[in-house]
Amino acid sequence: MPISKRIVVKVGSSLLANPDLLTPRWAFIQRLLEDFRLLRDQGYDIILCSSGSVALGLKMIGETPETAGLRDKQAAAACGMPLLLNAYKQVGTEYRFDIAQVLVTLRDMEERKRFLNTKNTIDRLLDAEVIPIVNENDSITTEEIRVGDNDRLAAKVAQMVQADHLVILTCIDGLYDKNPEEPGAKLVEEVEDVSQYLAVTTGTSDLGSGGMLTKMQAANMAQNAGCVTLIANGEHDSPVSSVLFNKREHTRCLAHTEPASAWAAWLTDRLQMAGSIVVSSDIVDAFEKEKMSILREHVQSIQGPYVKGDVIHIYSEDGEEIARGLSNFSSEETMVLTRNMNMPPEQLLGYKTRGTIVGKDNLVRLEEHHLQWDSPEDSASVNASSS
Repeated sequence: MPISKRIVVKVGSSLLANPDLLTPRWAFIQRLLEDFRLLRDQGYDIILCSSGSVALGLKMIGETPETAGLRDKQAAAACGMPLLLNAYKQVGTEYRFDIAQVLVTLRDMEERKRFLNTKNTIDRLLDAEVIPIVNENDSITTEEIRVGDNDRLAAKVAQMVQADHLVILTCIDGLYDKNPEEPGAKLVEEVEDVSQYLAVTTGTSDLGSGGMLTKMQAANMAQNAGCVTLIANGEHDSPVSSVLFNKREHTRCLAHTEPASAWAAWLTDRLQMAGSIVVSSDIVDAFEKEKMSILREHVQSIQGPYVKGDVIHIYSEDGEEIARGLSNFSSEETMVLTRNMNMPPEQLLGYKTRGTIVGKDNLVRLEEHHLQWDSPEDSASVNASSS
């Protein structure tokens, strides 16, 4: 269950960096941390997921948001992070609290052991009344191995620390039923089914990497873990508490009344697809009746690469994602097992194993409230039974 009075706050780059000067917006940081002080005094634990390092570092390397490529953004992140932390440190000292930086990568969120190690670090900082500031390590990540947006990263952190609220501060009042620039657009005050609004969530800001789509994806991840998501405009005197205490308009994405366990939430809510398999119709039908392991004879095709211990996505032959589970083998080992059904697994792999691809205790069937991933292209898959 969520831990009472624990909040994850995500702040977008457009709030932290002046879009023309690419310098810190000190007035906003002042308002934000003053509000943190108010909430701390009321017994709240706060974890901050902050964008801004890339935007603040662009000027130092002579680039703009429009001209910067991947290498430029990596270098800008290295330049901008000290500026961002210095701003938080200076203002935090004024309000009598310390800050700490927690840099993470995609693997820290997707690998179970590293996920728990990160959780332990954040929990220890909160015990010491230090505010953790979580950032993706943009200076070393590439497009293939990065989270890509701090909205979903914040949702993973909320899941990790069992927060009861995720507050996403952005440059508009929340989710609208259509493009907010169109006449007649209305603010959606409450959301139960995130999937109903995915079609109206296109567009990103010039400075940030996420738009309303990533915020809806983050909200779905949070609600699966029993966490309420609040999306609101950050330009307010009390940007977090005014939303938390329902004093101004915003979008509230409700948590599910029966949230998944921490283990199931970690298994099902992924930031990136490691790999996938397509399974036969008989095992799909069996899933409807009871929890089943996936054996090598059930696998029809494989899309990788992935390694042992990765969470893989499991599809029916119709292309519907039905489950996610922890793989006992790499994609290469899975291929060997499935293409040589007449040989014992131990003989094929050289070590003792039963050849179970995903054990039933490490597999979670997707429910209707989970956002499904599109099935990988057929051309990227390899038939498991071909020679």
